[in-house]
Formats: sequence, structure tokens, C-alpha cells
Amino acid sequence: MSTTLSDIQRPIAADLVVFEERFREAMKSRVALLDRIMHYIVKRKGKQMRPMFTLLSAKVFSPISESAYTAASLIELLHTATLVHDDVVDGSPLRRGFFSINALWKNKVAVLVGDYLLSRGLLLAVDKGEFELLRIVSRAVREMSEGELLQLEKARGLNFSEEVYFDIIRQKTASLIAACCASGASAGGATVEEVERMRQFGELTGIAFQIKDDLFDYGSPGADAQLIGKPTGLDIKEKKLTLPLIHALRNVPSAERRWMVDTVKNHNDNDQAVQRLIAKVTEAGGIAHAHTRMLEYRDRALEVLRTFPANDARTALEGLVQMTVERKR
Repeated sequence: MSTTLSDIQRPIAADLVVFEERFREAMKSRVALLDRIMHYIVKRKGKQMRPMFTLLSAKVFSPISESAYTAASLIELLHTATLVHDDVVDGSPLRRGFFSINALWKNKVAVLVGDYLLSRGLLLAVDKGEFELLRIVSRAVREMSEGELLQLEKARGLNFSEEVYFDIIRQKTASLIAACCASGASAGGATVEEVERMRQFGELTGIAFQIKDDLFDYGSPGADAQLIGKPTGLDIKEKKLTLPLIHALRNVPSAERRWMVDTVKNHNDNDQAVQRLIAKVTEAGGIAHAHTRMLEYRDRALEVLRTFPANDARTALEGLVQMTVERKR
């Protein structure tokens, strides 16, 4: 029987309630406009995967402490800030089915809101004297920025290797989940070596998480790598090089590679051309390859996690890893 979200949350159910109260408190502002926007952000929160990673990582080592709540709030403030800024950069009108901040209040306000959220997180850590948490999270901020810029630099030519792809997603996506697990472990009183191991666990999980996101563009592959559901092609339309496409481009004849690249660069707004490209990526083994790599990273993450003593929190983290590769969105 598969693990449910309720099963994963059970060891920290009461702690998540306290976290939500602390998080709402951390987002309050005396500026009426900001306070209204903060209320809107809290109201449309997602599954809270990052606070779960943080709190469960802390609980692997000890009962949840004030430090763990600070770590979870700091991570969530940072994550929310990056989402607000990403929507501005991408010109996205929607976020999780709701209007984005930039769609409702325009780009200038959205950028300032993202800055405010980031500053609230940093000040929260400083005010609590949590300088190790600040170091861990500041490293993640740097890596996320570098990953985004590396992707922009490399994507222009649509000709980078899997090695570069994994370097990009390690920084852009996996670094934040790595920071969740490292900061949680640190807040839980883990040793320096244990914190590093938990960081590695988070990084491996984050890479599997991003590959799963790549696969959503082509439908939802099961264990047999067959497509279930309608492919969207959104990444192709945004000229993003994802793992299935990179693998396919490396494994088709040069003539086919040329039209595939031409489709991404010049015909990405043509639904028929995009669907033809998706079919070619599938035929060239791109979906199956990405699915296999995703499971490899999942297994490596679980291998690292299982070096820690078994307890309810570790079991819940195992379920959370599995959920990242089985989720429907």
C-alpha cells in the first residue's frame, strides 16, 4: 500500500500546526498593502513539502525545537520569495491555479514583495541567533541564482550535455531541498558530518524531484515508461532543455536533430510541431531514459537516508522521497 500525505505528516502533525502559526507571524507587516499580499500568499499555500523535509529532518535526531521552527520558516520564506521573483522573470500570470502576485499587483510590487520575504527570512535567523542556519540557507540562495544564470547562458545554443543539465538542476532546484534537510538536521543537533549527509540526501532527492517535473511535460510515465495523460509541451514552448529532450537530441541522426532544434527555437508556438517533437523524444527513448535516471537518484537518496537510525521521522522521509517521484503534479 502506498504512503499517503497523512502518513508522512503524522510524526510532525502537531509541529506543522505550530509552524504555520510561526510562519504567518513572520510574514506580518505594518504596511497595509504588504499585509494584504502576505495574507493572499498564505491562503494559497501548496503541499508544504519543504517545511515537511525540514521538520522531519530535525526529528530524525531529536524532538522539534525552536531552532527547527526557525529553519522551516526561513526556508519557506526564501522559497516563497523565489516563486514570486520567478513569476516576474517568466511573466507567469498563474501560480498553483491562483493569480500570481505580478498578475494582480504588477511587476514592481512583486519584486519588492520578493525582496521583503527574503529579508524577513534573513532577519528571522539573525534575530534568533541562528547563524549556522543562515549560512546553510545563504549557500542555497547563491546556488539557486547561479543555477538560473547557468541555464540562461547554456540554453541559448540548445546544445548542452547531461553533465551540464545535472549541474544546473543541482543548483537551481536540488540546492533548496538540500538546505531543508541540512538546516533541519542542524536544528536537531546533528553532528557536522550528519548534517552533510542529510544535505546529500536532500540534494539527491531534489534532482529526482526535478526530473519528475521534466517528465510532466511529456505526460506521466509509469514503471514501464509508457505515457499516461496528455503531454503539455510547456517546457518546449518555453525553449527549456529538459533531460528527455537532451537524451533524444544525442541519439537521433543529425537531420532529425536539426528539425528538432528548429522546432524548439522557431516553431515552439505551433502545437502540432510541438506534439510531433514530443512523439520523437518518446520514440528516441528520452522518456524511458529520464524515468530510469529519476529512479536511480531516488534509490541513491534512500541509500543515504538509511545510514541513519530507523525511527518514525526517517520512515516518513522515505515516504516523502517516494511521493516526489510518484506525484501527479
